[in-house]
Amino acid sequence: MSEPVRTLRLGLIGGNITATRSPALHVLCGLSLGVNVTYDLIIPAERGLGFPDLLAQCARLGFAGVNVTYPHKEEAAAQVPAGDPVVRAMGSANTVLFTPEGPRAFNTDHSGFVAAWRAAFGARKPGRVLVLGTGGVGRAVGFGLADLGASEILLHDTDAGKVASLAAAIRGHSAVAVAAADPARLHDLAGIDGVVNCTPLGMEGRPGSPLPEAVRGRPVWAFDAVYTPADTPFRAQVTGLGAAFLGGYELYFQQGVRAFEIFSGLEVANPDWVRGILSHRA
Repeated sequence: MSEPVRTLRLGLIGGNITATRSPALHVLCGLSLGVNVTYDLIIPAERGLGFPDLLAQCARLGFAGVNVTYPHKEEAAAQVPAGDPVVRAMGSANTVLFTPEGPRAFNTDHSGFVAAWRAAFGARKPGRVLVLGTGGVGRAVGFGLADLGASEILLHDTDAGKVASLAAAIRGHSAVAVAAADPARLHDLAGIDGVVNCTPLGMEGRPGSPLPEAVRGRPVWAFDAVYTPADTPFRAQVTGLGAAFLGGYELYFQQGVRAFEIFSGLEVANPDWVRGILSHRA
């Protein structure tokens, strides 16, 4: 008699997540390994519960784990014991695994960004980078840029406290030069090799771009963490300036595969098959 097929109950906690493709990605990762997967979208405002209560509820209901997105990534890192030392250093988590010893926090935005960069640009180093947005994904990408050998990281956010916090965290992790960006830098990208959007601007329900309309400069590359939709005002701006573009879909895919591996304890041996189905090409 064959063993029953294992079922993983997973989910995503966050706001403004109805357009996410994370359910499809995790279900397909499971199918590639013969594992049944359910994946719930959990919006705190709809359930009348705060993040800690939702996390505890998921654990009681038998979830294997949950992904965490805006605006709860820093909250997750602060409230859940780290399952990886880098989570402790960066103060942001997007993946929570429920274990017999309690929940553990991971950050696959960090590892996913590094993997996406290397797939697109190989061993090239990022150079001097302007990071727009220093929340959860900004922290993960900032640490990723440091690990990839950026020569300098300039941080911009409407919250100066978040800029100072991330700068201090990166300095404690790496010898890379890091500083707050002069707001004038957003208008003129001269001398900037890469520019990164880690704000929610451009995603479904949050129109706009963190860059002004008349931005100038010649960045070599750019990355937009937004992937729904794929074509954002930020993307049009930076590609119009000549930048090679790395889309948020690549981060979404790489971080999702790594999160599934944490949840399941299995390696996704055929990620190209998963990518092909998601892209309607397999």
